[in-house]
Amino acid sequence: MGLVLATVASMALPVLADEWGNWRGPEKTGEAAEGSAPPVSWSEEQNVRWKVAVPGKGLASPVIWGDRIFLTSAVPTGKKVELEIPENETERERAWRLRGIQPEMVQRYTVMALERATGKVVWEHAPVEELPHEGTHGDGSWASASPVTDGEHLIVSFGSRGIFGYSLDGKLLWSKDLGDMETRNGFGEGSSPALHGDTVVINWDHEGEDFIVALDKATGEERWRKQRDEPTSWSTPLVVEHGGRAQVVVAATEATRAYDLKTGDVLWEVPGMTLNTIPTPVEQDGVVFVMSGFRGNAVQAIRLGEAAQQAAAENDSGGEVGSGASRILWSLDRDTPYVPSPVLYQGTLYFLKSNNGILTAVNATTGEVLYGPERLPGVSGVYASPVAAQGKVYIVGRDGTSLVLRHGPKFEVLATNSLDDRFDASPAIVGDELYLRGHEHLYAIVEASQQGMEKETTASR
Repeated sequence: MGLVLATVASMALPVLADEWGNWRGPEKTGEAAEGSAPPVSWSEEQNVRWKVAVPGKGLASPVIWGDRIFLTSAVPTGKKVELEIPENETERERAWRLRGIQPEMVQRYTVMALERATGKVVWEHAPVEELPHEGTHGDGSWASASPVTDGEHLIVSFGSRGIFGYSLDGKLLWSKDLGDMETRNGFGEGSSPALHGDTVVINWDHEGEDFIVALDKATGEERWRKQRDEPTSWSTPLVVEHGGRAQVVVAATEATRAYDLKTGDVLWEVPGMTLNTIPTPVEQDGVVFVMSGFRGNAVQAIRLGEAAQQAAAENDSGGEVGSGASRILWSLDRDTPYVPSPVLYQGTLYFLKSNNGILTAVNATTGEVLYGPERLPGVSGVYASPVAAQGKVYIVGRDGTSLVLRHGPKFEVLATNSLDDRFDASPAIVGDELYLRGHEHLYAIVEASQQGMEKETTASR
């Protein structure tokens, strides 16, 4: 296309090999830290260091720091409560409500820390125990948002049940009640918190009054809150540094917007996503990539510099924050994901079609389609977002079948693996370890040779 990207020096902290602090990894792109080399092959009998049962139902991905794994879950207590149905409920509202999971039982909203070496629970805490105020999608849960940590604090969102700040040793430091969401068609909640420096960002798009809010990570004190006007969306905010300023980028149906992390002021906005926006944005070299795929298809590569400059010029001239075409580096309108977020790895953007095992690979700089839509053999449905490490891309199907692909311009399957569980949470990679959270179990996948070395090292201490 003849367009040149300006490379921006990263202002982020160094990436450590023993961290996966948020559900999209240390680079917030799905890429593992440099030097990570998880197994290519595994099964119930091969390369499983441990497998532990996880109570309740949660679709949150595991996050990892040092020797700890952090998980959330909604655990049924057995206490049944009759849900109050609005007297003015329409037939359409009733039909949608009955499609999902009904909140008939009090849930124990649980945060767990597990030992990486063994999978044993180090601490567990339930900050709230109550009946959900509305249902959730049949494939969802009441603990779908992933936690986030920076090695000092652990931030957990149970959405309408509250936002909670913990120390890594399990001490509850603060809690914040943002009210009750009314999600579209009762599909439930799922946007995860974003953490940058000492600020936590929560997006609150639903069918009621929308807003985005910034909290102090140490105290939960509200720093700013800005009103929004969006239908329900489930995309997690992405905080990026550009031009010496931290921007909070939020993808949603009406527009993708960037907010100043310090003030909450809108820096720019670009329309173009579809209904029910779920995938989380990723960024590379000053370009942010957003996409969605329900009742339409959209991928946009938005230049952060041009977006901010144009918005500033429009504001200076007395106009509203606009959406000029010069902000879009390239775009696509086909084969985009509904639920899974993309993985951005070494200049290639990989994304799935809807919730299906159909993959497209695109040159992130030019928008050139390298291959796809390519059907993934043996993989049908996919909710988990792909991840990447050591020249490989990992895709986990809902039925327990996973593919490992060679990174590059040609489609090549290196391995097909299977486990006896269902998987909707996204994988996490730390060093030579791959963690997969299923509906019933959490798996630690490590090469058998590495496991033997670890056992010898432990025995010699």
